[in-house]
Amino acid sequence: MQTYPINELERLTGVKAHTIRIWEKRYNLITPDRTDTNRRYYNDDQVRKLLNVTTLMAYGHKISKIASYSDDEMHNHIQQQMTIESQDNIGSGFINDLLKTMLEFDEAGFEKIFSAVVTRFGLFEGMLQVVYPFLNKVGVLWSIDKTAPVQEHFASCIIRRKLMAAIDGLLPASVQGQKFLLFLPEGEWHEIGLLFSSYVIRSKGYDALYLGQNVPTENIVKISGLLKPDYILTFYVAARPSAEIDSQLKTFAKSSPNAKILIAGNKELLYSSKAKFKTVTYLTSVHDLIAYL
Repeated sequence: MQTYPINELERLTGVKAHTIRIWEKRYNLITPDRTDTNRRYYNDDQVRKLLNVTTLMAYGHKISKIASYSDDEMHNHIQQQMTIESQDNIGSGFINDLLKTMLEFDEAGFEKIFSAVVTRFGLFEGMLQVVYPFLNKVGVLWSIDKTAPVQEHFASCIIRRKLMAAIDGLLPASVQGQKFLLFLPEGEWHEIGLLFSSYVIRSKGYDALYLGQNVPTENIVKISGLLKPDYILTFYVAARPSAEIDSQLKTFAKSSPNAKILIAGNKELLYSSKAKFKTVTYLTSVHDLIAYL
C-alpha cells in the first residue's frame, strides 16, 4: 500500500496540513501512522477518506457532521449530492473520484468516471474543468510532473487513450491552407497537453500532422521542409538549460521561416529562454491556442 507524508496528503486533497492535524485531534477523523522519528504518514484508505470529506464539504456539509458518518454514509451522501448540486461542485466530485480510482489502480472505475465527465461537460470543457484540475492536483499541469508516482502514469495512460479515441472520431480536415505540425522535442515524453491541442485543432477543421514524443531535431527539420507548415506547436516541460531551448527554437525557425511557432508547458522554463524570436509565441492556456484557429 502506498504511503504519503502530510505535505503530499495536503497536495492531493487540497486540505492544509494544519487543518488535517486539527481534524485528527478534534474529530478523530483519521489516525496517521508514525515513523521512528514521529513524523506522520498516511495510507491510501486515509487519502480516500479525506477526499470524500473534501467532496462533502464542497457540497455544504459541516466537518463536525461529516466526522460522524461511516464510510458507506459518506459514499451515499456523495452519490445523492452529485445528482442535484451545481456544476462547480459536480466538477469537484469528479476530480476526487478520479483521484480515488487512480490510487486504487481501478481502471474500469476511472474510465467510467471519465466517460461521465465527457457526458456531463463534453470533452473540451471536461478537460478544462475536471481533467486538468485533476492532473494539477497530482503534480501535473499540461503534462506529467518529472517526479510523478506510478499512479499518475496509470491515470495519464488512460487519458491519453481517451484523447486518441476522440481524435480518431473527428471528421477529416475541412479548412484549406492552414497546416499544423505537432510534436514533442527530444527529451519530452508526456503528451497529454499535445494530444489535447491536436484534438482542439482538428475539431476546428484544421489539418494537423502529429509526430508524438521525443522527436529528434533533425527529423523535425526534414519534415518541416517537406510539409511547410503554417504553425508548429510543441511543449517544453522537462528541466533543461535555456540555451538548449534557444538552440532548438532557432533550428525550428530556420527550417520553417514562414511558420508561426507556438510553445507551451513549464512557464518558468520557457520564460528563462534568453532568445527572442518574432515567429515564436508562448501559450499560457488552451484559449491562447484557440485564438489562432
